[in-house]
Amino acid sequence: MDLKAKVRVIEDFPKEGISFKDITTLLKDKEAYHHTVDIMVDICNKIGTDVIVGPEARGFVLGAPVAYGLGTGFVLVRKPGKLPADTVSYEYELEYGTDILEIHKDAIQPGQRVVIVDDLLATGGTALAVAKLVEKLGGKVVGMVFAMELKFLNGRRTLEGYEVHSLIQFDN
Repeated sequence: MDLKAKVRVIEDFPKEGISFKDITTLLKDKEAYHHTVDIMVDICNKIGTDVIVGPEARGFVLGAPVAYGLGTGFVLVRKPGKLPADTVSYEYELEYGTDILEIHKDAIQPGQRVVIVDDLLATGGTALAVAKLVEKLGGKVVGMVFAMELKFLNGRRTLEGYEVHSLIQFDN
């Protein structure tokens, strides 16, 4: 199945000069969505993982069914103030400023093998922040799996040292 053909491209959104890659068209197509999750499950099975971690929000949409398919647990990473129990946070740089992500302190056990699942690899900043949170808790990030990758933003460079997989790549 050509998953790339299931992604809607919207030119000049959210501003002129941006070519936005809209995954919602892939997600609403039941065959494409199931195929995407199945491929991610296969990749994670080959890597070997104890738990899947996904950042909000589309990391939930893909990570939770991948965890289900693997028979593992799923851990949420959220923006500040969204998780109810004690958390650990990580502040990271954005193009214009900083952002913060949080994870529950008891979400990852020391030595657990973790795969991070998300919809998009762009600059790699969010994925790196999630990895740093997992590592703060003693987990080992054994892989990262993305539905799409914007290769021209060089996110893999940010994630050097991690095993990175993407199902769909865009060169521009």
